Amino acid sequence: MYKLIEAEDTIRIHPSKFGEPLEKIALEELKDRYEGTVVANLGLIVSILKVQVSEVGRILPRDPSTHHKVRFKALVFQPLLHEIVEGEVIMIEDIGVFVRLGPVDGFIHKSQIADNELFTYDRHQSIAIGENTRRVLAKGDIVRARIVQVSTESMQTRGLRIGLTMRQPFLGKLEWIEEKKKKK
Repeated sequence: MYKLIEAEDTIRIHPSKFGEPLEKIALEELKDRYEGTVVANLGLIVSILKVQVSEVGRILPRDPSTHHKVRFKALVFQPLLHEIVEGEVIMIEDIGVFVRLGPVDGFIHKSQIADNELFTYDRHQSIAIGENTRRVLAKGDIVRARIVQVSTESMQTRGLRIGLTMRQPFLGKLEWIEEKKKKK
């Protein structure tokens, strides 16, 4: 789920940037500090959108920079447990499937690809094949899945881990879902 949030912080403006527009400097500083980082209980900061800077700054002892309070809006991607998401298969490995979910990737273990069916990995073709139905899952396929695990471990994008499942009704490769709907 994407959210717009409002936050406050303090930025440091180096003397070499004195005379430049405060909003421009603040936007650059906040983008460097936050964009692409994961904040626990919040999610991945995708973009800093709007900045308001206090014109009055503070000077700290032995620091020639000025420190200004800022209020800003940010676009955040926050994956929620049990949320239904759609994404593109970007990689298939022996252990499972990686799916692009906008700004981050999710992972589907091979046991979570479909109900009552084991998928095996064909290394030569880089596809997953269902042992009973012979259904094929390949790079570029669009899938619908449910988020079953969200883990934020650090302030890096690698720290956001999303576990997915397609072992529920109306989840899976979009063509498989259409086939099920036609049968019913």
